[in-house]
Amino acid sequence: MSRPPLARERVLDAYESILIADGERAATLDATAQAAGVSKGGLLYHFASKDDLAAGLAERLAVLTDQDLERMQEAPDGPVAYYIRTSVMEDDALDRALIATTRLAQGGSAAASAALREVRRRWADAIRPHVRDETALDLVMLLSDGLYFNNSLCEPVDGQVSADDGFVPTGAALARLVELVRSSTA
Repeated sequence: MSRPPLARERVLDAYESILIADGERAATLDATAQAAGVSKGGLLYHFASKDDLAAGLAERLAVLTDQDLERMQEAPDGPVAYYIRTSVMEDDALDRALIATTRLAQGGSAAASAALREVRRRWADAIRPHVRDETALDLVMLLSDGLYFNNSLCEPVDGQVSADDGFVPTGAALARLVELVRSSTA
């Protein structure tokens, strides 16, 4: 697949940033164009409407999910451990796309809600063969959701989220949690 044009990616980056920082209502076409450093016409060349911007974000999320699923399948410690470990936010591209899409869903976007459900379904499908049953799958999925949520409770330090608040296990504590879940779900 060819790489999207740089201006298109800048527009999506700006849209994503506005959604994360200020929410769906603030992510207007004008605000997005200004934040991306393009004219409104330049934005409209790539995205004819806010719905097109949202669709572009959903496409980005799907591509990033594809990449994450590839890493999950190649993880030396397996998909379950990978999924739990990576449920602690790292402010990477996938985290930003997830948060921005969640902001759209919170604003009532059915398409964003559908995109999030699809991502979750794909992760569950990748993990399912590595756990004993649907209850074990629920444990993995819900624990990971809880880690992801609790990470949002952590205080930012120098603009970066720090998991030192005790809301999210790190290091050896996270390794012990991963091992407990793996032994409970295999």
